[in-house]
Amino acid sequence: MITAEIKKYVDKSVLCWLATSSLDNIPNVSPKEVFTYYGNTNIIIANIASPQTVKNIKENNNICVSFIDVFIQKGFQLKGVANIVGKDDTDYDTIQAPLLQITGGKFPFATITNIVVKEVKRILAPKYILYPETTEEQQIQSALKQYKT
Repeated sequence: MITAEIKKYVDKSVLCWLATSSLDNIPNVSPKEVFTYYGNTNIIIANIASPQTVKNIKENNNICVSFIDVFIQKGFQLKGVANIVGKDDTDYDTIQAPLLQITGGKFPFATITNIVVKEVKRILAPKYILYPETTEEQQIQSALKQYKT
């Protein structure tokens, strides 16, 4: 389910956005900085400062996570089922290892959101659809101009 292309975009993305919902259908979207893929079916996210996310997942484990390369404006939306992995869980140490590589141990987290991906959808900037001749290099130049770098 998580292809080499999806992994490439995960590796290139600075943030992902995790969408959850409480049992009473109140949505919550939260940016996450420490995340990666775990095998070919899971996305893992460190819960650094995410009390609402954790609460929502415990009530309703259906989630959506999105990430894009902000310069080429392509990425993916993944939908799946999440569970919260705590320090008391037998697989916590194994699952946290890739996240510790990202943080170097500088961000404390007590739990991890472990997402089993069920659906994958590509995200493309509208310009690619409206103007199919648009190249990634053109998108990069446009983004650099927008961000004034």
